[in-house]
Amino acid sequence: MKNARRAALPLAAALLLGGTAACSPGAGSSDSAGGGTFTTIDGNHPISAGAPMNPFNAAGNTFLGYDTMQLGFTKKNPQDPNDFFPGLARSWKTTDTSITVELEPDAKWSDGTPVTVEDVRASMAIALTQGSATVGAGLLTQGLDVAEVEETAPHTYEISQVPGAKNIQFPRLVLTQKIVPASVYGSLLPADVWDVIHASQSADPARADAAKAAVDRLGEIGKKVSAFAPAKDVSAGPFVITRVNPGSAVLDRNPHFFAADKIGPKQVVVRNYTGNEQIWSYMTNGELDAAPFTAIPDNVLQRILKAGNQRVDAINYVDAAIAFNQGVAPFDKVEVRQALAHVIDREAVTKVGQPVGGTPSKATTGLIDKVAEKWLTPEQQAGLDPYRHDEAKAAELLQRAGLTKKDGTWHLPDGTPWTITLQTVNGFSDWIAGGTVVANQLTAFGIPTKTALTADFSTYKKEMADGKYPVGFWLTALGPGTDAAFQRLYGADDGFTAIGATVTHKSGRGSGNWLNTPASFTLDGATVNPGELTAKLTVLEPEEQKEIVQQLALLSNQQVPVIQIWDYTNVQFVNDKRFTDFPKSGQDGLLSNSPGVWMMQGYVQPKKK
Repeated sequence: MKNARRAALPLAAALLLGGTAACSPGAGSSDSAGGGTFTTIDGNHPISAGAPMNPFNAAGNTFLGYDTMQLGFTKKNPQDPNDFFPGLARSWKTTDTSITVELEPDAKWSDGTPVTVEDVRASMAIALTQGSATVGAGLLTQGLDVAEVEETAPHTYEISQVPGAKNIQFPRLVLTQKIVPASVYGSLLPADVWDVIHASQSADPARADAAKAAVDRLGEIGKKVSAFAPAKDVSAGPFVITRVNPGSAVLDRNPHFFAADKIGPKQVVVRNYTGNEQIWSYMTNGELDAAPFTAIPDNVLQRILKAGNQRVDAINYVDAAIAFNQGVAPFDKVEVRQALAHVIDREAVTKVGQPVGGTPSKATTGLIDKVAEKWLTPEQQAGLDPYRHDEAKAAELLQRAGLTKKDGTWHLPDGTPWTITLQTVNGFSDWIAGGTVVANQLTAFGIPTKTALTADFSTYKKEMADGKYPVGFWLTALGPGTDAAFQRLYGADDGFTAIGATVTHKSGRGSGNWLNTPASFTLDGATVNPGELTAKLTVLEPEEQKEIVQQLALLSNQQVPVIQIWDYTNVQFVNDKRFTDFPKSGQDGLLSNSPGVWMMQGYVQPKKK
């Protein structure tokens, strides 16, 4: 695929853990005044011709860690979801109901004005207009449930959670919101925006109509914000956009950035791309100083390395899987899903689909293998069904489900010949290549299978949510948090919505439920609701989650709502022809962020001549 992080961001989404420096980066070296031009691509999206310089626009031309700032940048530490590199926040303290943030006292916008609590307050209000941010009125409690932002001391403010809410992800959600200048965006917000926010957050049944009206109004404000086109980029980051054209964006060093002495490059150029092949071409021509994860076949990898690029690897909390819509027969039968898992040879698929950045999944659990090994006991791991390639076992399971084989092909219980269309996405080269192998394996087994291509990922997500595809590739295990990983299987895509302590389940057209698993299962003789178990993970500290994680992992292994094919490795590339002091393999937390965040830590300095 184009980029694992692109599809997980929203997601989620996808993806990495923190690490310590393997070498000491140079900071403010004597020859960095000139700095030079650092050239890269943005792994989150290509340049969108004509799109505004607005981080709240889905196609906006802004670049996280370069011109767009957060209070902090996650290290994706599975043991501590609130482990962050400082951004605009120098430090922070958390309680069960709030986070108190100390802003960098020298933080300024690129126009020279200070970053203030009003900027943060406006940014949080804007975030609460952008989709599933608020609670109450049927929206998710896993969202950004900010109740208020209050200054408690100079450069210090408390961001409080909605009364009664308990979400261990609250600090993470606050720290990762995009911070924008109130001088630019404040006029888009009505004077009573916080009154509207508070009304939308009411869980009082008597105020349900008012809460719904407030949610609708926030949605209208959010549309206005996302459509807004600022006249120029006003940045609190290390760089500011000076021009954008269809081929690239140019960002110059922000002289007002509070840590400008750490920033090595004088300029950053973000190149556009239309697919993996163009990114490969950039690297083989030595045109990029750094490149994020991109699906790469082995022969291209050798050309990239030969061109002077170095590979750096980090853990990636994402798995490529084949997902089923259990609302479509025969995928509603667990024996059928298990049988297909036995037919598909994951090693062979990975060897073609993701030979450089993929490791065949050992077992379907809803987690990548390295995370599953940390949560499951040795006995539980040994008891997992790996669904090894075994066509005899697959045939036995299909026969048990009422299917029959005639003249070399399998037929459904009603006698209809069984065919499969496996959906993939244009530009996701690993899914396309791997999907072809899967189709060939299933066809050889007696289930004629073809692949189909959706034009782009945004269309794919929409049509997947509409239940259009019975079988398709999907990203799962989006950690590092277990709650995020299992939300991919037993969250909104499976019709589960958590409101406070109450979890509801919807199915049918328009519900967004395309996985269509049952709302409850029997596990070890007890009835369990996977949506309720997953929702509980959002209010439990990591050390308290173990029993629930084990239940969900074992349930997923038994029920096979998806077949996990390969775990991704976060393979990136750097080129030291022009710059030095790059992060090294194993610095997982740093490598989960853009080079702009590396630079804030003092990495990426001009090479001495």
